[in-house]
Amino acid sequence: MSAYDDRPWLAQYRDQPSDYQLEFPNALDMFRAGVAVDPSAVALRYFDGVLTRQELDEQSDALASALLAQGFAAGDRLAVYLQNVPQFVVCMVGTWKAGGVMVSINPMSRTRELTYLLKDSGAKVLVCLEQLYDAVARDVVPQTDVQLVLTTSELDYQTRNDERLFKGLERQRFEGTSDLLELIGQHAGQTPPPVAFELDDVAFLTYTSGTTGVPKGAMNTHRNVVFTAQVYRDWVRFGPGGSIFGIAPLFHITGLIGHIAVSMLAPVPLVLAYRFEPSVVLDALLEHRPTYTIGAITAFNALLHTPGFTKDHFSSFTSVYSGGAAISPTAEQGFLAATGKQVHNAYGLTETTSPMTVTPFGAPSPVDPTSGALSVGVPAPSTIVRIVGDDGTDLPLGEVGEIVAEGPQVVAGYWQKPDETAANLPGGALKSGDVGFMNPEGWVFIVDRKKDMINASGYKVWPREVEDVLAEHPAVRESAVVGVPDEKRGETVKAFVSVKPGTSVTVEELIAHCRERMAAYKYPRQVVLMDELPKTVTGKILRRELRDV
Repeated sequence: MSAYDDRPWLAQYRDQPSDYQLEFPNALDMFRAGVAVDPSAVALRYFDGVLTRQELDEQSDALASALLAQGFAAGDRLAVYLQNVPQFVVCMVGTWKAGGVMVSINPMSRTRELTYLLKDSGAKVLVCLEQLYDAVARDVVPQTDVQLVLTTSELDYQTRNDERLFKGLERQRFEGTSDLLELIGQHAGQTPPPVAFELDDVAFLTYTSGTTGVPKGAMNTHRNVVFTAQVYRDWVRFGPGGSIFGIAPLFHITGLIGHIAVSMLAPVPLVLAYRFEPSVVLDALLEHRPTYTIGAITAFNALLHTPGFTKDHFSSFTSVYSGGAAISPTAEQGFLAATGKQVHNAYGLTETTSPMTVTPFGAPSPVDPTSGALSVGVPAPSTIVRIVGDDGTDLPLGEVGEIVAEGPQVVAGYWQKPDETAANLPGGALKSGDVGFMNPEGWVFIVDRKKDMINASGYKVWPREVEDVLAEHPAVRESAVVGVPDEKRGETVKAFVSVKPGTSVTVEELIAHCRERMAAYKYPRQVVLMDELPKTVTGKILRRELRDV
């Protein structure tokens, strides 16, 4: 028995239970219970459009009936290739009502990625935006098992047609495809046969980013979805009367759980704004006055630096959480100063169906005095997080190793990849690939990704630590640190930096800033100033793209 089995983090739980009993046997029952609370209540807001819970229930019934009429069967996969639009949620519920599995696809995926994802998942149905079909999917579909293509428009469900997002867009129709809303209309009033999912049935496939090989389809089960929805609802202190702003992409596990699933469970309205355009988001915050969101700190920083931002934009929020990208203590304090709101940390992966650790509501995460890292919280209820060495054995509290998690949120495995499942999920525990430690009070701190460690003259340098020091400079907006080949040191430290609007700084000043605050082997020898750092759609900075710059 190790220190982790004693769960030292329980002392941080306050009034939260140490273990959860699942409130629903599957995610579809969770959705239906939310509808029953008040069918006339709002489920989704999209600019000036509104979809009630009853309308969402009826439209997903019609979609499920249409799918079944087309030969869709229990266990079949429907791929969703959409932005943050109401159709995404309609398709998720409609797929479940037809007994199927939703496949969540990044709308930034292009020909090669989309081909792989459709082939790997074996999807029989593809729902995609008209412009994505025209630009990408039209040439991909014939190479896959897709039998039915449903196209839809971001112009649906609203009439505002904000030119900042939709300028020049027109409705399109394509041979061999059907319009999603027309198909739903044709089956209006129809109810599909009852579906009875088990907790271990797969609710959706979410694909890993593929940074360590080809993308893998994580099999997020109904158990995973119901459990993590409960964690979010309870830990962010979310209940009836509020609303959620969908700042994270819905295709991503944060959007799927931290936005959609918790809105079904609470139940509360979910506000959508197509995609992240900072000025549009700021307007939506004032219009809809949401009370909770979770998103990447990079997205929040973009809002803070958008012309016209004021503290009033966040005045309606009762809780703000961040995940998907590391937060420095400087960024946390900057958000608090700009908004008056404490941003709370959460940490998870696709394979943990979003949160494995969460910061208890109402208090800031502690900062490790040695590394300067901000904690990502404590393990969620019913969850054991361990720090293990290279040999797989538990390390003492305070020592740095790989973060491993086991609990009801950990996926059943990777779709049709038994070898990868055995390697990364041995015995059902996820080897995260993240390096970190747990202090004696149970707080988890992430040092970095194992693969991002820099070996400079035999010394280990973790990019995260250098980035946190750079963040302390008043001109630095964002930074990313990578290792690059060096004849003398083997590898050396290179930093890429974007600066805040209205400020200026030289490369020499940034190097000196770090040299004064870090050991000699750690500070960056090279600094590149950039207007914008490359990011994923979820806000993670793409270090791998910077290594070749």
